[in-house]
Amino acid sequence: MLYSAFIFGIISSFHCIGMCGPIAMMLPVDNQNGVKKAFQIGTYHFGRITAYATIGLIFGLLGRGFFLAGLQQKMSIFIGLAIILVVLIPEKAFANYNFSQPVYKLISKIKSSLGSQFKNKSYKSLFIIGLLNGFLPCGMVYVALFGAIAMQSADLGVLYMVLFGLGTIPLMTLVVYIHAVLKLSYRNKIQKVIPYVTVCIGILFILRGLGLGIPYISPSNMTLFVQEVPNCH
Repeated sequence: MLYSAFIFGIISSFHCIGMCGPIAMMLPVDNQNGVKKAFQIGTYHFGRITAYATIGLIFGLLGRGFFLAGLQQKMSIFIGLAIILVVLIPEKAFANYNFSQPVYKLISKIKSSLGSQFKNKSYKSLFIIGLLNGFLPCGMVYVALFGAIAMQSADLGVLYMVLFGLGTIPLMTLVVYIHAVLKLSYRNKIQKVIPYVTVCIGILFILRGLGLGIPYISPSNMTLFVQEVPNCH
C-alpha cells in the first residue's frame, strides 16, 4: 500500500499549487545563485516532510493501537470508506461545522510564525517555513493520514507520510522556478482527477481489509499483515 502514498502525493501536488503554491512562490531564496537556490528549496521541502513524518508517527502509533486490539482488518475497511466519504460528501457540508475552532488559536500562531520567517533567507528560516507549512490544515494531508493509520505501525506511518511528501516535491519545486507552471484551466482539469484517484485509494484499503486472496492488492487473511509469530504448518 505504500506506493499509493507516493502516487497520491503526485496527484495532490496539483491541489497544493492552489493552497501552498503562494507560499512556495514567496520563499526567500537566492535567485542569483542557482546552486544555493536549489539547496534552499530542498531545505524548505525537508521541513515540510519533517512535519508530515511527525504527524505520520502520531497516527501510525494510533494505528498500532488498533492493530494490537485485533481491529486491523476492520480499521482498513473503515478507513477506505472514510476516504471515499470525504470525496462524496460536498465540501459545503463540512463548512457548516467549524472543525478547526478548537485549534484556531494554534493555527493563528503557526500562520503568524510563518509570516515572520519570510524576512530571513537563512536555511533555518526556510526549514521552519516548510515545517510550519506542513502543519497547516490541508484536506489532502488529512486523507494521507488515513493511510498512515492503516499502516498499523509507527515506522510505516512515518514512511507513508514521507512518501506522500516526496510525491509533492517535483511540481512544488517547479512552482518556485516557474510561477505560471500551468494555466488555470489546465489546473482545474487536473483538480477534477483528484477525487477519482482518492476513491481508488479508498477502494484499495477496503480490498486490503477484506483479505480476498488477490496478490499485492488483497492478500489472504493469513498474510495480510506482518505477524510477530509466524504461521507454521
